[in-house]
Amino acid sequence: MCVVCFVKALVHVFKIYLTASYAYNFRSWPVDFRWDDVRAGGGGGSSYRALTCAAAAAGVWLLHGAALGGDAPGRPLHGARSQAQCLLQQIRELPSQLASYALAHSLGRWLVYPGSMFLMTRALLPLLQQGQERLVERYRGRRAKLVACDGNEIDTMFMDRRQHPGSQGRGLHLVICCEGNAGFYEMGCLSAPLEAGYSVLGWNHPGFGGSTGAPFPRHDANAMDVVVKYALHRLHFPPAHVVVYGWSIGGFTATWATMTYPELGALVLDATFDDLVPLALKVMPHSWKGLVVRTVREHFNLNVAEQLCCYPGPVLLLRRTQDDVVSTSGHLRPLPAGDVEGNRGNELLLRLLQHRYPAVMEREGLTVVTRWLRAGSLAQEAAFYARYRVDDDWCLALLRSYRAHCEDEQEDEEAWGPHGLSFPWLVGKGLSSRRRRQLALFLARKHLKNVEATHCSPLEPEDFQLPWRL
Repeated sequence: MCVVCFVKALVHVFKIYLTASYAYNFRSWPVDFRWDDVRAGGGGGSSYRALTCAAAAAGVWLLHGAALGGDAPGRPLHGARSQAQCLLQQIRELPSQLASYALAHSLGRWLVYPGSMFLMTRALLPLLQQGQERLVERYRGRRAKLVACDGNEIDTMFMDRRQHPGSQGRGLHLVICCEGNAGFYEMGCLSAPLEAGYSVLGWNHPGFGGSTGAPFPRHDANAMDVVVKYALHRLHFPPAHVVVYGWSIGGFTATWATMTYPELGALVLDATFDDLVPLALKVMPHSWKGLVVRTVREHFNLNVAEQLCCYPGPVLLLRRTQDDVVSTSGHLRPLPAGDVEGNRGNELLLRLLQHRYPAVMEREGLTVVTRWLRAGSLAQEAAFYARYRVDDDWCLALLRSYRAHCEDEQEDEEAWGPHGLSFPWLVGKGLSSRRRRQLALFLARKHLKNVEATHCSPLEPEDFQLPWRL
């Protein structure tokens, strides 16, 4: 054998060793935390809740049933529908159910979560190893194996900044990062909050990197559940200091976490969407519409907007003005400069504001915010805002006055949550059309920030910020 061939063979063997070592070492890694490793309430006075496996997926399946229009669990069937009719209906739907299942577990899963494909993981292994080494060596990252209630092992990395929190105390806040459908914590969205000085906890979806399982919504919710418990009970961060950051499809697990744990401090959604169905219909043949809708609703019901409206805390939406992935503005890629009208983040903001401030978001408020969302650049946005002469001080004073009035009048404990007065707020009743438009624009600008970037561009550290608080 020549020397060159020997060297090539040695390099090949070394690559195989590294590949095997990356996966094998974590498979043999001892478990650091389990979903049921939670202190029982009473002894330490802890108010944290320990969800069961069924409760961990409750948010997914309750909304799943509502989306399909089915009967809720435990609700009796309609009296007029006999058992024979039910059986006949089930037989009729069986072929479409089988087709939906086959699509979801083959092409559908690869399209929704391409990062779980074996070939992609193998191709990215060198980059994943480099990213992991960087987090360990530069930021003193601590890798840990968590076990979710469904038995999946979740690969996590924690960077602790509490010993040196910085002048603004950012290191005292933990940012839990939820990656996209082809993102890994080794090379994903956690770089922005990490470089901005926050403590960061990254994790991989089931089936991604060192995590086991398959990335279906129920498994993703179970993984998110154990990650949040790990942050609260093992890393000992107060709930108010925990920020959940979701990028792209990670908005589903981020909103699930804040819906299930409403005491968490804040939520930041970056380049995400309101619902998966419009985006799925955009890339699939029109003749498949019925099958696509059924498959998404039954197997990938990523209803981000519904979950977002269940969280009562501070929220910030980051909309990327050159994003063609979460846009339904036709099939032109890349999008023309400034075309943000089809961005699904627009619907996310409208749903949030309509839920929280229904009186403000009546006809005039809804119309003016919809027009403001068409601004495709920071300059256009500022010009539109200035045209309506929004008085920020007046808007703040009105909101604070309403909150103070409710604090004096409200005696019902259910009206109060971990973040104060629960939503919806009825502020804005009786305002003139001009004042309602101004207040609607003020609230829209506080909840959504435009970032001039594409969908997959790394977020700059200065663009990552905590949400506005009244």
